[in-house]
This record gives sequence, C-alpha cells and structure tokens, in this order.
Amino acid sequence: MSLYPSLEDLKVDKVIQAQTAFSANSANPAILSEASPASVSQDGARSENTSKRATRIMQCVYPKLYPELSQYYMGLSLSDDEIHKNLSLVPADGSQVARPSAVNNMVAPVTGSDVGIRRAEIKQGVREVILCKDQDGKIGLRLKSIDNGIFVQLVQANSPASLVGLKFGDQVLQMNGENCAGWSSEKSHKVLKQAPGERISMIVRDRPFERTLTMHKDSTGHVGFIFKNGKITSIVKDSSAARNGLLTEHNICEINGQNVIGIKDSQIADLLATSVNVVTITLMPSYIYEHMVKRMASSVLKSLMDHSVPEV
Repeated sequence: MSLYPSLEDLKVDKVIQAQTAFSANSANPAILSEASPASVSQDGARSENTSKRATRIMQCVYPKLYPELSQYYMGLSLSDDEIHKNLSLVPADGSQVARPSAVNNMVAPVTGSDVGIRRAEIKQGVREVILCKDQDGKIGLRLKSIDNGIFVQLVQANSPASLVGLKFGDQVLQMNGENCAGWSSEKSHKVLKQAPGERISMIVRDRPFERTLTMHKDSTGHVGFIFKNGKITSIVKDSSAARNGLLTEHNICEINGQNVIGIKDSQIADLLATSVNVVTITLMPSYIYEHMVKRMASSVLKSLMDHSVPEV
C-alpha cells in the first residue's frame, strides 16, 4: 500500500485526462489505435484500456522517483497496518470531511460551506502550485533535504509561499519541471534564487494523514477535549468532539485553517475561545507530527512560521 500519491500518479492522471478529453471529441480519430474494436465499443472498457496504456507509457518515460519513500515519511518507516489505520480515518471523498454533530438540531458542516474547512484545504495528494517572487525577489520559503527528499521547513507570513498554501512538512517533488530527488538544501535554494521571478512552478505532496473535523460548542462554549503541548490528551464523554470522532494521541495543526504549530497552549486556547460556534480543527497523528518537528523545526523556526489567518 502506498503512503500517498506520487509524482508518477499525477503525471498518469494528466495523461488519462488529456486522452479522455481528446477521444470525447467526435471530430478526433480514436487515439487507442492498438485497442481492439471490442475494447473501444464500451466506455467502461475504453476507460480501463486508456488507464492501463497511460500507465505503461508513464512507466517507460518516468521511472520511479521515490521507490524507497512510498512507505516512508522523512525516514520514518510506516507499516501497512499503520498506513491502513490512518488512511481509514481520512475521508476518501474530499466533499465530506467530518461526520454530522447534532446539537440543538444543528448539524456540523460537512462540505465546503464552512469557512474553516475552506481555509484548511486538506487535499491528501499531489498538487501543483504556481507562485512568483515579491518586490524583493523573495518567496518566503525555506526548504530542507531529508532522506533524498526536499521538504518545506518554513513558510513566512504574508509571503508568496503562504498565499499559495504551502505548509510546514509538505514535500516538494518538482521545481520548474526538475525532479528534486537527491537534491541538497543548498541546491534547492539555489534553484529558487535563479528561477524567474514571474513564475515558479512546484509539484507538492501534502504532509500525510491530516484530517479535518468540525465541532459545535456547547452552552458553556466548549467542544469537549483537553490538550497539552498541542496534543489531544482527553475527550469529554458525549461531547461534540466525541460525536465527531476526535481521537487522543493526535496533535492540532490548524484551528479554522490557521496554523497553530509552534504557538503556546494558551494561544491555542484563546483561538478556540474566540472562535465562532462551529470550530474546525486539523489534526495529525502525534507520532508523525513529533517525528516531523524533530527532523525539521527548532523553536526559533516555529516562532517564525506563518500563523496568520488565511484568506478564502
């Protein structure tokens, strides 16, 4: 089982989409010239054939970039059981990110209608971001090489990197079409420095196993959990947190889409207290979170992170 989608998956998906769009145009000849008439006579069979053919093409053109990283994150080995357990918590359908929470006949939002969910933007996959340098020629991004991968170590507030949604712990797979596998931290920064200021393209893989829950405050203004050093330690029985599937041994990464990594518990408590009735929390299993912070961030870096409220 793969930890999360790879760069090859993104490329195959693009080929499949292009071929599907091309073949859907009746003015174009059939692109699957090697397919039998039976295989192209039915949409389902044609789609399957297209997918297999695209996969074969991409395997020839793009060899595996991270064969050793499919079940690793920053050198942390993950068993099939751990991956299966954590992926089962992450909704397969991006349109539903939390279970309903009934409080006074109210239902917690489970679609993009909630501002916290729109800010969180949990994608669980590979995505492309386009950014440009600011007037000083900076993008507000620091990268670090770990186990042949390049990871986002710091995103500064109000920088081009923060505006496109880059986050601490994301993995950069490509920059302007160049694969980053095996790069040093110095090389990655050199490539960014030499890149044209008006357009920098990155292929990014989100940090793993994040999920977002929405909860309602009760009459006392609480959602029903206790935390210490950002880690969920206890859940109140019959609370909104309990009904929505909040788990202990998870760390809070965002509240209503705002990054809280590196800030004090008292500040997190203030954000929860001043939040509206519906609270959106982004979580990550603590053993992943702690490993990521240990490999990536000092206390100074965490204080320099972007903790601003994202615009939607």
